[in-house]
Amino acid sequence: MATTSFQSLHKPPLLHHLLLHHHHHHHQHQHCFSTPDTSLQFFKHSTTTTTLKLFSSLSTSSLTPSTNTSPFDTLAAHLAEANFRQADEETRRLLIELAGESAQKRGYVFFSEVQFISAADLRAIDRLWRLHSSDRFGYSVQRRIWERKARRDFTGFFIRVGWMKKLDTEVEQYNYRAFPDEFIWELLDDTPEGHLPLTNALRGTQLLANILTHPAFEELEEEETEEKEDEEESKEEVKEKPKLTQSFKPDYSF
Repeated sequence: MATTSFQSLHKPPLLHHLLLHHHHHHHQHQHCFSTPDTSLQFFKHSTTTTTLKLFSSLSTSSLTPSTNTSPFDTLAAHLAEANFRQADEETRRLLIELAGESAQKRGYVFFSEVQFISAADLRAIDRLWRLHSSDRFGYSVQRRIWERKARRDFTGFFIRVGWMKKLDTEVEQYNYRAFPDEFIWELLDDTPEGHLPLTNALRGTQLLANILTHPAFEELEEEETEEKEDEEESKEEVKEKPKLTQSFKPDYSF
């Protein structure tokens, strides 16, 4: 199946579902923590009536110069107004749309379908999240926390980004936050870095792992590494420059 890219599409097709649906016949990822039944509420949505929008498919010849809309405009608008809850829902809808026809019909994304999402589209989504959160939200932010701070341990990652909360018990225990009320939909000083966007973990961590290891963010990480190396080289050059230990007095005796 070819990689789907919004960059090459003029209008998105029929949206069958906007939110991920949870099916309990899939294997659920287990943690070593004591987790009561409320953990099953992680990312569980209440049943809502969704209005479907039908977008007409236009050929290249029918496009006019006035057609400058982007498939990411809705996400950008929500983020610009700090409507992070709506932006989170729109992000899930975009992933479903980008993952291909099977995901669209099913209403959620299999981890094996993440490969069909183009790097350009995934970076566009991530860039918007970072832009409107002062680099505190976004997939690339989550990837950095998962790799460098949590050492690719998902339990540690969930705790660091605030997807799990500490229980008031004598023994240190954590449990998943209940969706949506227990998650933080504001950019506050104490909002955990990488808290948004959310990714469904009811069927395990493979979906999130495939998003975080997508080539889109490998390229981005390489660019950031090169920038840091350039900054370090500049600092070293400044250190190596000789400093004048005495004031310079010009000689006008010529």
